[in-house]
Amino acid sequence: MAEVTIPIRMPFKSKQEAKVDKDSQVYKENAKHFANYVETLEKAEAIARAGGGEKSIERHVKRHGKLMISDRIKHLVDDVDDFLELSLTAGIGMDYGHVPRGSTLTGIGKVRGRYCIILANDGAFKGGAVYPITLKKQLRAQEIAAQNRLPCIYLVDSAGAFLPLQAEIFNMGGRSFYNEAVLGAAKIPQVAIVCGSCTAGGAYVPTMADDAIIVNKTGTIFLAGPPLVKAALGEIVSPDDLGGAKLHCGTSGCTDYFAADETTALQMGRDIVSSLNVFCNEEKEFAQYDEPLFDVNEIPGIIPSPKDHHNMNMFQIIARLVDGSRFHEFKAMFGVCLLTGFAHIEGHLVGILANQGGIGEAEATKATHFITTCCERNIPLLFFQNTLDDSNNTPESKEEALQQSLSMKYQARMLSAVSCAGVPKITVIMGNGFGTSHYLMGGRAVSPNFMFAWPNARIAIMEPHKLAEKVAQESELREEDAVTKLEEKLEKESSAIYGSYHVLNDGIILPNQTRRRLSQCLSICKAYRVPQEQSYPIQRM
Repeated sequence: MAEVTIPIRMPFKSKQEAKVDKDSQVYKENAKHFANYVETLEKAEAIARAGGGEKSIERHVKRHGKLMISDRIKHLVDDVDDFLELSLTAGIGMDYGHVPRGSTLTGIGKVRGRYCIILANDGAFKGGAVYPITLKKQLRAQEIAAQNRLPCIYLVDSAGAFLPLQAEIFNMGGRSFYNEAVLGAAKIPQVAIVCGSCTAGGAYVPTMADDAIIVNKTGTIFLAGPPLVKAALGEIVSPDDLGGAKLHCGTSGCTDYFAADETTALQMGRDIVSSLNVFCNEEKEFAQYDEPLFDVNEIPGIIPSPKDHHNMNMFQIIARLVDGSRFHEFKAMFGVCLLTGFAHIEGHLVGILANQGGIGEAEATKATHFITTCCERNIPLLFFQNTLDDSNNTPESKEEALQQSLSMKYQARMLSAVSCAGVPKITVIMGNGFGTSHYLMGGRAVSPNFMFAWPNARIAIMEPHKLAEKVAQESELREEDAVTKLEEKLEKESSAIYGSYHVLNDGIILPNQTRRRLSQCLSICKAYRVPQEQSYPIQRM
């Protein structure tokens, strides 16, 4: 009997509810406010894409004859326009200065039809030196690889650790090698292409890989480079003689493939991926799907300023992101401060949880029921996060205290359900990510497959101004200027854009990019996924 696909046709409560008045003063003020966040983001992205600057780039390309990392990606992936770069703005505004892209580019693209995660050192910035933020970004990329079973391709071009900051790098520096071994043992392929220097600890990347390619003349691998050899032994030796392609392909055997130039090496990398004997799960072709009925570019006018984020209408947001603006709402009359329901994103069936207020006993119960239902049906979960700050909910009576205890009990069940969900989880922080509710709604701590944020989003233990008051009170700060500076600092640190600098999310995306990003991530999550068996029944109440 042929499989029957039942489309979700349930509309919103009313199309009228999804409409917005673009001529209203509130809409215009919201859009103007959002534009300020976009401007901040664009400045950070410009710094990231500028890399090491014109002189460094010229030296990298003309003197050393190397390709830029963006060009390496173009030669390696099938379609650069479909490449999903992660944490573009990592490394901006560090205490030790800007480190554009965190000195390494990470992202996911198809190579010969197979999704791979790519980790590429930026040799045009400080010789591809590894900073603390570089390590953090690399480890996050390997975590994504493990969770989604993505083959890893390392484009190595690094002078090793930035030694003045070795105290912040060394202890966890070897974790990337540990991950490489564990990923390989889990039958997740590891491929290295040595495009430039591969010094000190970095030498283990190609030598631990399943397949290693090295570029003649520019690719080198050694634990101690020529300067250290001269200092220790007084001998002068060239990088190529000490650890070049001919030596490692012909004598040491540390590398497997000799490439005359970078473009050849990258083509070899593509050929190796073809031989990995891994294939993406066959996906139903979603050539035809309905676009949302409402304009996604209206979303900035829907998003209130941070102090009014709690007024964000999630129905209006969802209407502009899902196929045909169709949302099959689940338990619509119960736990009304949390929206749950089914929809499609570019043809992908998903279960959506979206904040429309605080998470109390009813909302947590509803969420647990919905999450376990999605796990039973093997449906990915999307968390659209805009939580309330519940830090000041001090009970004023025994009845309130009992109610809070009950809420805590049901929230604990929800947190367990979120943490143990055996389906892909993707989180987009659209407004606030405050307090415990941030964890309940797929925060980084519960290991979503991907977590993105809109530029207006804020993530913190509580509202920054409340946190400033609490810290000032506990620290006995009485000077008004000191309290104001503290609040400004906490406000800055709660910003999702600031978080992206420190790899606390997987990148900042705009509302009009969200639908495409979600679709990409859903395809990536499904590519090599082995469905997990449900180990518990659907938890209704």
